[in-house]
Amino acid sequence: MSYDLQPLLRSFAAKQNQENARAMSRYMRDQFPFFGIKTPERRASVRDFIKQYGLPETNQIEAAVKTLWNQPNRECHYAALDLLVRLKKRLNGTHLPLFEWMITTKSWWDTVDCIAPQCCGPLFAREPQLIQRYSERWVVSDHLWLRRAALLFQLKFKEQTDEALLFRYILLNADSDEFFIQKAIGWALREYAKTAPDTVRRFIQEHPLKPLSKRESLKWLNRTSH
Repeated sequence: MSYDLQPLLRSFAAKQNQENARAMSRYMRDQFPFFGIKTPERRASVRDFIKQYGLPETNQIEAAVKTLWNQPNRECHYAALDLLVRLKKRLNGTHLPLFEWMITTKSWWDTVDCIAPQCCGPLFAREPQLIQRYSERWVVSDHLWLRRAALLFQLKFKEQTDEALLFRYILLNADSDEFFIQKAIGWALREYAKTAPDTVRRFIQEHPLKPLSKRESLKWLNRTSH
């Protein structure tokens, strides 16, 4: 039996707002069409849907996510992520091919920056043997968004961060001219600086980084040093 998402899709369609949709699409550089539903209202719709229909069974997760991801409107992709975050404890290594597909399909920073730390991160933390199979390949991939995901999956790890892995991944990509890679490097270092400020400061001093990466990585350190 499949997990019926039609009530949620009808709810989204009924909440369309053309003015919001145009503004939201422009903000995302016209990469995707939008219904024009703002985040609080979308999350409320997902919450109401789950309250009435429940969450998908573990064996229904992939089909449910792909049904939403294959919709044209971006709110449907966000709804897939809303479901996955709620299902976090039921996810396992068999779902990583799904995450990889999501990272490389209808890719943009808004979804990748959720998938990497909120879906891949907890899974890699629970099953670190999966890092070798997936993120080691992603970090040197020709696919921009796989590399960004590899750089960002430890974003919420704090004291559990594998420092050597993080720094190695950064150095593998430090010469990249890609804006989204340079920003990811800066973001990853900025977050880890909140846990290990001296280590991050020393890393920045000892290794040449692109100006954007360096500027982003120092934002928190510079603020706390005043």
